[in-house]
Amino acid sequence: MKAAGLVFSNIHDRCIPEMTARRTMASLPFGGRYRLVDFTLSNMVNSGITKVGIVTHNNYRSLVDHIGTGKDWDLSRRSGGIMILPPFITAYDNPRANKLYTTRLEAIMGVMDFINHCDEELIVLSDSDVVCNIDLADVIDYHEQHGGDVTIVTKKVNFADSAFRNAVNVIFADDDGKVTDFIESTQMMNGEFDISTNILVFNKSFLLSLIDTSIAHGYTDFYRQALPYCMFTSGYYVYRYEGYCSAIGSLSEYFKISMEMLDDKTRDSLFGVKERPVFTKVRNMAPTRYGEGAQISNSLIADGCVIEGEVENSILFRGVKVKKGAKIKNSILLQNTIVHENTSLNCIISDKNVVIMDDRTLSGYETMPFFISKGKIV
Repeated sequence: MKAAGLVFSNIHDRCIPEMTARRTMASLPFGGRYRLVDFTLSNMVNSGITKVGIVTHNNYRSLVDHIGTGKDWDLSRRSGGIMILPPFITAYDNPRANKLYTTRLEAIMGVMDFINHCDEELIVLSDSDVVCNIDLADVIDYHEQHGGDVTIVTKKVNFADSAFRNAVNVIFADDDGKVTDFIESTQMMNGEFDISTNILVFNKSFLLSLIDTSIAHGYTDFYRQALPYCMFTSGYYVYRYEGYCSAIGSLSEYFKISMEMLDDKTRDSLFGVKERPVFTKVRNMAPTRYGEGAQISNSLIADGCVIEGEVENSILFRGVKVKKGAKIKNSILLQNTIVHENTSLNCIISDKNVVIMDDRTLSGYETMPFFISKGKIV
């Protein structure tokens, strides 16, 4: 059974305003050379989904620049392919589609025209804040075998140390995987729970019916109003995902999850699956050049960098320059950051095109990294 994809690029922008002031969550740089949307698009493409719509809200210029024609994900196609769905693209569709959406449900209402024109029988919904490498073909097979109307991909997490702790939807299901209840998490919750990864497989006809019902009842919330309305009359199932999966819900979580990429086992679970590679925009740059006195340990260094100082437990994106005497530790430096001589950085996140001058000492902490916004000179 064929499926089309629908990706929400802006839903979680408010969670990390420091880094999404000029970009969408989907285009947030990650792992030295990737963007968060790369995981979502790769999951879909690797599962045979060749028609993908990306729902946008604002600040999506960098997202459009990154995706281009979609050729890097094999989505530059005469039929299907990738489509950017900006606000008001079908404002005539329904009374709620002529304004900027504020919720997931309103975002879906605004792209009813895209859903209606899909020939595929299934629609796979996904956010852009979750880092995982999941076999969606297996999820779709599970959905078909159970004959349900919607399948929600869940992840069992411990709320005591989970990156999913903030504003997530806890899903309760019986032993057969059928959903029995939805609740929103609170800071008082402890223990292990199945939480929604916001990856869902819908029967197209059921999704359209759910949208029509939501419009008729004036619903605005997807999990608290729209889904529960039909829960006991329709087939709702959970697919429990066992692999690595983390959600970026704050600056400190972005730092923590990025640092997890320095662990070989974690990194291989994402990028080392031969049958499910993670694709990204190809940029042809010169290899990284290491100076005579450069010292590197346990770090991810992208191409195009020039390293003359010390780098430890850090992630450096393309074009970063570290001058002689500079010491970088436990930090994430985005594209074209320049660190001048005798500067010391610890637990720093620098956005693009940041310049840090000579003899500076900057430090944050693992749970509260120090952030330098795009283009700043320190």
